Amino acid sequence: MPTYEYECKNCKYRFEKFQKMIEEPLKICPQCKNESLKRLIGIGGGIIYKGPGFYTTEYRSEEYKRRKKEEESMSSKSSSSNSSSCSCFSGKTE
Repeated sequence: MPTYEYECKNCKYRFEKFQKMIEEPLKICPQCKNESLKRLIGIGGGIIYKGPGFYTTEYRSEEYKRRKKEEESMSSKSSSSNSSSCSCFSGKTE
């Protein structure tokens, strides 16, 4: 539920009200009881990220991408050289 900010046009009293989005805006000032409230445009609610978000996986820096490619090429070279030099299996069956 968002927090809305109100200001009275008559007495300039400002306050915040925690309301559901489907509720009608307030119309009567709680201080001067005049029917001249105006709901102000707020800055909005804060965003809460829970767990890993898209920003950690999709928008990587160019430096990160370059290092990752280097690491992948290094690991693929080492794994291909290890498999070719392995003498565990000669390919012959007895």
